[in-house]
Amino acid sequence: MATGSSEASVSALGRVGVLVRTPRGRIRLFFWTVLLVSALLFAYYVGTAPGFFSPNNAINMGQRTAPDIIVAVGQTLVIISAGIDLSVGAVVALSGSVTSVAFCYWGVPVGPALLLGLLTGTVLGLINGLIITKGRIPDFIVTLGTMVTARGLGLILTGGLPVPSHLTALSLKAYLPAEIIWLGSGFVYGVPTGALIGLASVVAGWVILNHTGLGRAFFAIGGNREAARVSGIAVDRTRVAAYIISGLLAAIAGLVLVGRMNSANALMADQAEMNSIASAVIGGTDLYGGAGSVTGSLFGSVIMGIVRNVLNLHGVRDFAQRVVTGLLIIGVVLFDQLRRRFAT
Repeated sequence: MATGSSEASVSALGRVGVLVRTPRGRIRLFFWTVLLVSALLFAYYVGTAPGFFSPNNAINMGQRTAPDIIVAVGQTLVIISAGIDLSVGAVVALSGSVTSVAFCYWGVPVGPALLLGLLTGTVLGLINGLIITKGRIPDFIVTLGTMVTARGLGLILTGGLPVPSHLTALSLKAYLPAEIIWLGSGFVYGVPTGALIGLASVVAGWVILNHTGLGRAFFAIGGNREAARVSGIAVDRTRVAAYIISGLLAAIAGLVLVGRMNSANALMADQAEMNSIASAVIGGTDLYGGAGSVTGSLFGSVIMGIVRNVLNLHGVRDFAQRVVTGLLIIGVVLFDQLRRRFAT
């Protein structure tokens, strides 16, 4: 028994010795060591977070993570087709603000107000796709411009104030209706409505990617755009469709977020674009396109949500949380690239 254990230890040390002999092996060893240490630290802080395993905390996480999951699904479709959408956070804010202003100040009924918000996100996604494909401008530049523009439009629309606001009480026609509040704060048989909407978006994204020609086209374009074009795929139209879906899902996330906050403002969801990219990468989506899954992005969003929740439970201040989140995003992308480069 002791001899067998001793032989196993020698064998393990021998494998480690083989790894450290080459640069590729050292990188792989470093990667797995850091990954193991990170996993242990993650498990420790989750286990010691006060109240983490309570039912109330689970409900809170479901409500807070839902908009991130919805946005991550749209971002995943865009990344799989070899694009990037930096405007999703601004689209979330503008779409939620449009619906809130339309109902609270313009007197638009709740149904048309919701449709206005959804239309806002869809149109912005369409504009992104058309400028990228017809103008031959990099995705990064176009969506960055859309991000700034949408934030500015949201500030103009809301006057830089929350909606509704007591400062504009004279022009206020109504407070947010129960239907919108229900989207972010309601329950269906004890399950947060927002979480169900998030899961529904994952299912819809999974169906698109795995059971439709559009999904297969996303993968083909991300893998090799010219080969996809030669094979008869309408590359430009498919890429536009990815941005339209991303914009629509961002708008849905905006409505869920407004329902959870019981308010809208033009600066909400300010980290949604980075969180959605990180969620996709954690879930295995290739930043260069052609590979990925929305179920993986669901996992990534949950991990990001747990990290934020644990930091809150440990009393870490918001400013410090931003530092941790930023370093986490950099680390995830770095290790993803190292894993792909040295995996074989």
